[in-house]
Amino acid sequence: MEKTKTFPLRYTVYALSIAGLVGSLVVALILDAGYIFPIVFGAFATLGTYDLLQRKHTVSRNYPIMANFRYLLEAAGPEIRQYFIQSDTEERPFSREQRSVVYQRAKNVLDKRPFGSQLGMYNEGFEWMNHSLAPTRLADSDFRILIGKNCEKPYSASVFNISAMSFGSLSANAILSLNTGARMGGFYHDTGEGSISRYHRQPGGDLVWEIGSSYFGCRHKDGSFNEDMFRESASLEQVKMIEVKLSQGAKPGHGGILPGAKVTPEIAEARGVAVGEDCVSPASHSAFSTPVGLLEFIDHLRELSGGKPVGFKLAIGHPWEWFAIVKAMLETGRKPDFIVVDGGEGGTGAAPLEFINRLGTPMTEALLLVHNTLVGTNLRDDIAIGAAGKITSAFNIARTLALGADWCNAARGYMFSLGCIQALNCHTGRCPSGVATQDPRRSNKLDVKHKSQRVYNYHKNTLDALQNLLEASGLRHPSELGPEHIVRRVSKTEVSSYLDLFPFLEPGALLEGKTGLTVFDKYWEFARPDTFEPPDFILKLRETKLR
Repeated sequence: MEKTKTFPLRYTVYALSIAGLVGSLVVALILDAGYIFPIVFGAFATLGTYDLLQRKHTVSRNYPIMANFRYLLEAAGPEIRQYFIQSDTEERPFSREQRSVVYQRAKNVLDKRPFGSQLGMYNEGFEWMNHSLAPTRLADSDFRILIGKNCEKPYSASVFNISAMSFGSLSANAILSLNTGARMGGFYHDTGEGSISRYHRQPGGDLVWEIGSSYFGCRHKDGSFNEDMFRESASLEQVKMIEVKLSQGAKPGHGGILPGAKVTPEIAEARGVAVGEDCVSPASHSAFSTPVGLLEFIDHLRELSGGKPVGFKLAIGHPWEWFAIVKAMLETGRKPDFIVVDGGEGGTGAAPLEFINRLGTPMTEALLLVHNTLVGTNLRDDIAIGAAGKITSAFNIARTLALGADWCNAARGYMFSLGCIQALNCHTGRCPSGVATQDPRRSNKLDVKHKSQRVYNYHKNTLDALQNLLEASGLRHPSELGPEHIVRRVSKTEVSSYLDLFPFLEPGALLEGKTGLTVFDKYWEFARPDTFEPPDFILKLRETKLR
């Protein structure tokens, strides 16, 4: 190919920088006019020379200096879209409207809106709640649900609590603020799998202790479960329930690692590891490997804790694995006191893009499967269900309870109440609001007294809004919410209530084999209480592409 002999226009800025350097330097030497311009032009000329000589970025070699403006705009693109382009109702991942209502309720300022809804009420998927011509009047909004009614020490929980976020993922001041707000409002704070830190204990708010596959806070040096350490922490009055984490919505089926460089003395103290040692969370537990083993482990934890409610959290994946756990309950008579369903839309845990976008069942379908299975096997009365997945408002709570949950948890909503601006820097350590970082220069700017009040306000005002919804619907408690109360537009000309839109099993229907639902008809019969292994027909399908 013939080489062009003309000067490439893409080098123009570089050439002008060199010319400006020479010209400004001459003027500065002759007229003693100062060296500001030579320094500026010299910096650009140096950058252009580096761009031409480096070999990593072809765009920079072809467009010296100018390519850097492209990289700068690309890096600032998310912020530009978020602050200047994104509409109030565009959910990526949370809309401006969703964030604004949290901020306003956390600040205890007016959260009313003028001039009607900005939402497309005739768009497919729009949902609303039916009201009553005979509204009720409720005394207060402190709605509670009893968990572990068959335990020695049942727990009366709020219907809206703080979901699992570990110290290490969140800063010390963020944990202090969340737990202080939880104490003020009488709701619980899930520790996350990073265990109970000094910052969880200091304020005295109710805790749900999450036990993950790494057994942080109750582990031997080899990473196995340590009964004595568990008994000691589980006996704390502040610990109200124990939650075994099987999987989480942000990255189901995926382990994790906190590099040793980030394991500070405080994190090491909470997790029971050495300072500077990598904190590895395996993808699966070592204390059990079968559905029956899981239930035996839960019973053992209940005994060690002195009779406190013990349950597990999971994101739904293969249906036969969930069915295997339920069959183990039926066969052994052992049952968890509660189950927390974590939707695939979970997001506080940093994870690979494919895991965030394409792995794990979304909360609606996951919750329906868990609720229906327990109803269909006559287990629902003994097992409470919590749910989490992008819950920030009273309507989010109402629709989730209508689908079968007893209470809701939220993580990102409470992060917003702390001042999170959705900068999407949670995994970098450069959180601008001091919430998701261990950099003391950032986190120390988060004022605990001020932010804990915001956490309390957000919880209180959200439940006040739920109270208003219940009153308008003629209801007296969130437990009365059912699928008949929520309506969804399924087309421009058709709407359906959840009762008509989703399948709901009759009590005992699964035991009688009368479900008429594909997921139960196809997998229930083949699930086994002694293994998580897939049915034989699934294994055979994996051996060939001839399906």
